Amino acid sequence: MTITRAQPAGVAVQPFAKGPVFAAASAVAAVLLLVNGRYGYFGDELYFLAAGRHLDWGYADQPPALPLLAHLMDLLAPGSVWALRLPAVLATAAAVVFTGLIARELGGGARAQLLAAGAAGVSMQFLGGGHYLATSTLDPFLWTVLLWLLTRWLRTRSDDLLLWSGVVTGLALNVKFLIPAFWVVALLFAAWLGPRDLLARPKLWLGAGIALLMAVPTVWWQAANGWPQLDMGAAIGDENPDKLAAALAFPFVALGSAGIVVGLVLVLHGLWRLLRTPSLRFLGWTLLVLTVVFAVAGGRFYYVAGMFPLCWAVAAVRIEAGQARRWWRWVATWPVYAISALIALPLTLPVLPASVLDANPGLPQPLFTTAERGWPEFADSVAAIHRSLPPEQRERTAIVTQMYWQASALDHYGPGRGLPEPASGNRGYWTLTTPPATADTVLYVGADSPVLRAHFAQVVQVGVVDTGLPSAPMFTQGVPIWLATGPSAPLPELWPAFRDLAL
Repeated sequence: MTITRAQPAGVAVQPFAKGPVFAAASAVAAVLLLVNGRYGYFGDELYFLAAGRHLDWGYADQPPALPLLAHLMDLLAPGSVWALRLPAVLATAAAVVFTGLIARELGGGARAQLLAAGAAGVSMQFLGGGHYLATSTLDPFLWTVLLWLLTRWLRTRSDDLLLWSGVVTGLALNVKFLIPAFWVVALLFAAWLGPRDLLARPKLWLGAGIALLMAVPTVWWQAANGWPQLDMGAAIGDENPDKLAAALAFPFVALGSAGIVVGLVLVLHGLWRLLRTPSLRFLGWTLLVLTVVFAVAGGRFYYVAGMFPLCWAVAAVRIEAGQARRWWRWVATWPVYAISALIALPLTLPVLPASVLDANPGLPQPLFTTAERGWPEFADSVAAIHRSLPPEQRERTAIVTQMYWQASALDHYGPGRGLPEPASGNRGYWTLTTPPATADTVLYVGADSPVLRAHFAQVVQVGVVDTGLPSAPMFTQGVPIWLATGPSAPLPELWPAFRDLAL
């Protein structure tokens, strides 16, 4: 069946190929579960755990959903990396299923549904995201669910789906503040290119009201705290000094994250078909414009990943209908899918033990794995310096770190090593804790700090972090440790000077 226009309400679609689609989702879940506990916590996961111990309606760098979810998982299974990541595994497996369902709504039969679901399963973004509890995992999943609801509405014109779209949007707003960009762009193009009747549906706006109500607490928190999320967005944009080069690279990095071979080819062809299909053209242009907007704003490549499933589904339906050209039809074969998976696995997941990677530095390193290792050893190294202080000084010493990951690691591993609660002025951690007024000494972990130099009488380097690991873990190995004494004012009064959103 070709996609030439929105299907009229009441027209039957192909049966849901639940056997093949669920098999694909189960295979992805099985792989993720096998490697779930390998290595250790990712830096952001440690931060979510720390933020979860200071639950609030919002944080300087994000809404409340991830810290709350991390806190709940840690209550269920304290200290378990494997358990903490179960929601990410479930979200990824569900994204595979919903990608197949999108293909079904577009008229695809069993083969199209399996091809689309399989593309999600071998995508580097979705597969790699399933290994971490992160906003980059849950946000693309929620976009996938939203696109399924919209494509189903295009076929059925059942307006209750628009109410559910509002619920999904509200959930997404509590994960990350990206989904409004989708709605603004999509509705503008719907008003221009159609379907114009989407904007005339009362339940669309009722759904918008539901989403806004669900976001009221976190928006209220942002307003009460000076809208730090706006500063956070600017800080992310400033992470790349060469903004032009970063903007030009954005679409290529995003395409690469869709998946080597299968994901990339099907995204490109799916986007082409979206732009040539009247009923779906507004979504094709939405993807293009969002890519430009996020690239110019200095956003992360995964910001557009939630629209990949729609492209995969459109391309899969085209293949099943026999309308794909021979020069790229070869991608829809099981050997190509297998090759794509074999490429994606070692680049995104810790399929090999860390000892094997350490002994063979030429092997490909999974993405971000250096941020999963070395945190207990990092805490050991800081604790050793802390213990070396005279007991009377140790009791008056606050621990402050340059980066929020470092503070998060010490928050998690420090209590068992006799360390006090850490603080950091970096990103959202700045609002979590404040050094106590009783402290007159700071043990600072990080680069030489101009804040310390400006507000303390003496700043001396007393050590360097040494994890003892062959490969240098990110933000751990070789980090200087300083002792700052003689503050010019009580530490709570000096604390605003430590605020820093940059990495």
